[in-house]
Amino acid sequence: MLRKICRNMALENLKVVVFDLDYTLWPFWVDTHVSPPFRKTSNGQILDSQKTPIKCYPEVPRILEKLFNEGYKLAVASRTSEIKGARQLIELFGWDKYFSYLEIFPGCKTTHFNKIKNQSGVSFNQMIFFDDEQRNIRDISEIGVTSIFVKTGVNQEVIEEGKRKFLEQRK
Repeated sequence: MLRKICRNMALENLKVVVFDLDYTLWPFWVDTHVSPPFRKTSNGQILDSQKTPIKCYPEVPRILEKLFNEGYKLAVASRTSEIKGARQLIELFGWDKYFSYLEIFPGCKTTHFNKIKNQSGVSFNQMIFFDDEQRNIRDISEIGVTSIFVKTGVNQEVIEEGKRKFLEQRK
């Protein structure tokens, strides 16, 4: 019981959860593998301009909702050049209600994080980051953000790994 209380108190220091998009929340590069603009059909399916169905990783919607309901601020840090398409997909998936910060533009991830830090007022050591590229994990770890390498998309196991690592780095 005491261990659980201590774990919950330590996790209270976690304020912002940041996600990359491509191969982290969805299984493609929005700037090369799909064809914007996107649209949602009457049955709720999302299609690109070539009528190819667009899907996210299966557990992502539930995870975003759960993290949001737990009181975390959620953010996106993406280097895609397809800014409009990425934002459109976030809206079509219904995730815009969860994300407080959207930093979507080409460039270094540290620039994305500095903007999130300035907008949120939250320090780097109160953030956690999920991404599928080791270079981004390395760069963002160096500025003090707990960073988790995502091999095959975000799922509950990856989130729990991230929370464990966040706690370990605070001991």
